[in-house]
Amino acid sequence: MQIKETVNEGLQRTFEVTIPAAAIEARIDGEVKKIAPQVRMPGFRPGKVPANLVRKMHGEQMHAQAVNDVIRESVDQLMVEQKIRPAMQPSVSLGEGYEQGKDMVLTVEVEVLPEIEAPSLDGLALEKLTVPVSDEAVDEAVLRIAGQQKSYKDAPKTRKAASGDQLIIDFTGSIDGVEFDGGKAEDAALVIGSGQFIPGFEEQLEGVKTGDEKTITVTFPEDYPAENLAGKDAQFAIVVKQVKVETETKVDDEFAKNLGLEGIDQLRGLLRGQLEQETAGLTRTQMKRQLLDQLAAGHDFPVPPKMVEAEFDQIWAQLEQEAARDEDPAKAMKEIEAERDDYRAIAERRVRLGLLLSEIGQANGVEVSAQEMNMLLQQAAQQYRPEDRQRFVDYVRQEPMAAAQLRAPLYEDKVVDFLFDKAEVTEREVTREELEAAIEAEESAPAAKPAKKAAAKKAPAKKAAAKEEAEPKAEAKPKKAPAKKAAPKADAEEKPAAKKAPAKKAAAKK
Repeated sequence: MQIKETVNEGLQRTFEVTIPAAAIEARIDGEVKKIAPQVRMPGFRPGKVPANLVRKMHGEQMHAQAVNDVIRESVDQLMVEQKIRPAMQPSVSLGEGYEQGKDMVLTVEVEVLPEIEAPSLDGLALEKLTVPVSDEAVDEAVLRIAGQQKSYKDAPKTRKAASGDQLIIDFTGSIDGVEFDGGKAEDAALVIGSGQFIPGFEEQLEGVKTGDEKTITVTFPEDYPAENLAGKDAQFAIVVKQVKVETETKVDDEFAKNLGLEGIDQLRGLLRGQLEQETAGLTRTQMKRQLLDQLAAGHDFPVPPKMVEAEFDQIWAQLEQEAARDEDPAKAMKEIEAERDDYRAIAERRVRLGLLLSEIGQANGVEVSAQEMNMLLQQAAQQYRPEDRQRFVDYVRQEPMAAAQLRAPLYEDKVVDFLFDKAEVTEREVTREELEAAIEAEESAPAAKPAKKAAAKKAPAKKAAAKEEAEPKAEAKPKKAPAKKAAPKADAEEKPAAKKAPAKKAAAKK
């Protein structure tokens, strides 16, 4: 195999690789010898079919397989010999006019990872904002749960139903005198003002009493899921069987036992733990953004353009999805389009930080263990239908890029935890509101978000897609990266191929 470098500009490398025809023929000869004993042909004893006939029968197929194998092995060898650390999957093209019996000429284009000087971890200083969980916060959480566990008691028969009251009703729906499917129910519970039923239904029941019968007319929304009802007027004949009023929920041991707990103390303990976990998560987010800002400010090196483009495409796809769910999709998308360059800068920052975290992790022996990886794999497999889970597991184990994508978030967390341990951390006690305000301020800071963004004019789509925009998902770089493996980066850009990875089970309809 002959290798000739034709382009060496920045992080771009292009090679011309010549593979002698003899190497391909030798591989085909080896394959002929391998399969000849299994070939059956009339007039020949098993295993005695001449090699030239085997070639004639299977030559085209064996040549195609040999070409694929030689290309793959040659690119792997190129990566090793040239000490290339590919940023993404190399692009390989076969020269025009190639035919069997001639030397094969390949053009291999690849972006390499930049050389990153091992960063010094001295001088890292972080402020840790902590929020103590007060008894008052726990009391509020208990009351929220109590508010969700509403109970009702029968009201006097003379009471006129008002907003917030519960009705037990029978109803029959019809359009032009003809009943329709799904329009009939008995003993249905309806809280007036809850929005359970279509607009206009609940409002017309205010003022009814136990035992009343009433017919109301409502119009189904134009976007109602059932096409045969959408936009049509319907009549509902209603019998009010009982008017009920809300009763005050007493927060005591009995209340907690109804939730499956031993008593109110256990409920309060569980809620305190949840609140502490929530505030700890916010504290970590605030510290992590400080850390990433310090790392970004101290390191500036070129990043592979294709990695940035892949990251930008991922960000943009999320923005488009969010804009599509906005009240005014066109307006939301217009605002996003105006800041395309800003989001490209965010993509570049993500990639740079991902490479930097990876370098730090590799230099300091941070690893994701086989046991941790297996747990990640099993958790991810739960998103798929039971019959597809093993196929997903097998796919990830065979595809380095899919495995890297799955591993990346945990690896990032482990590198960040390592850096937290190395940093000088000072603690300051604040309220939850102050902590959330600090996080919001960091999101809007120039280091994390381009200065041109005006917080008051953000489209709803933008905020969701840009959150954690400066937080990459790092992945350890292999010491010798074969051609089939892409280098680690934030938010691994290649997803499992649809033809191989099983489809995720559909989300439950609400």
